[in-house]
Amino acid sequence: MPRCPRGALRRVLARAADMGYAVNAAAEFEFFLFQETPNSVREKGYRQLKTMTPGAFGYSLLRASVHSELYHELLSMARTMRFPIEGLHTETGPGVLEAALNYCDALEAADRAALFKTFTKVLAQRHGLMATFMAKWSNSVPGQSGHLHISLRGKNGESIFHDASKPHDMSDAMRWFIGGQQALMPEILSMVACTVNSYSRLVPGYWAPTSATWGIENRTTALRVEYRIAAADINPYVALAAAIGSGLWGIEHHIEPDAPIEGNAYAQEHPQIRRLPATLYEAAERLIACEPARALFGDAFVEQHAATRQWEEREFRKAITDWELARYFEII
Repeated sequence: MPRCPRGALRRVLARAADMGYAVNAAAEFEFFLFQETPNSVREKGYRQLKTMTPGAFGYSLLRASVHSELYHELLSMARTMRFPIEGLHTETGPGVLEAALNYCDALEAADRAALFKTFTKVLAQRHGLMATFMAKWSNSVPGQSGHLHISLRGKNGESIFHDASKPHDMSDAMRWFIGGQQALMPEILSMVACTVNSYSRLVPGYWAPTSATWGIENRTTALRVEYRIAAADINPYVALAAAIGSGLWGIEHHIEPDAPIEGNAYAQEHPQIRRLPATLYEAAERLIACEPARALFGDAFVEQHAATRQWEEREFRKAITDWELARYFEII
């Protein structure tokens, strides 16, 4: 089906196979757990929600030990249901966990990510908890990432990305792959940042990138070997199609990336062409006009995806937010 998210990823992987590459991938997700139920969050109007644990305890042995039964049940379920978890730990924030899924074939990786998100929420509710994979659920804490990891292998199983004779051990193919991801990121961002809420995360100072930059072990850039622009709210099929497809396009066209960013990317000026769209509607407009995206994903998929994202933002514009009420109700 030309409009199917899984179909879009399969087309990209077929393109990789035609180029002689097999693609491995994996996702890692941050998600918040709350001592709430579907009824209680509605009764509270999604305000004053109680997180499973208080405080900011990244990689906490204390928190993991106290809730070890839940951790073990999640790990066991993941093995049984075919989305094994490589690592599970607390992240910095109240009630936030991070799970890194095992890498595998890219299509299977997307299946695993979809299963993980769905059944983590199911398991949480069976324990009287709720999990959210929103990109940013609160003004007071950073957003939730959904970073993607990708590698290419040749016909003999060798790594396409590694070349010990090159700077940073990066082969020409890897450098062009990053170049393609960087060049197309502003054009296909709506395939990765796919909700109105996604753009609340993409602000300076919250460990989320705001420009199509890359760097070596730099947490302020959009690419850091991993595809860092993605948040926990991704559709895994669409986001992986975007990340892999743009990289393959870079290899095909020998796209050179900018020089890697050193230091804080937020504090540095970048050419306007590398700026990311600020809203979902703008991102959807950029996608419609992107000829490489149409070649990679098909006209039908691009037009369908962009239309649904524009509809999403139009629906958001009908809402009166708490911020607007607090800002304008009395003073205007």
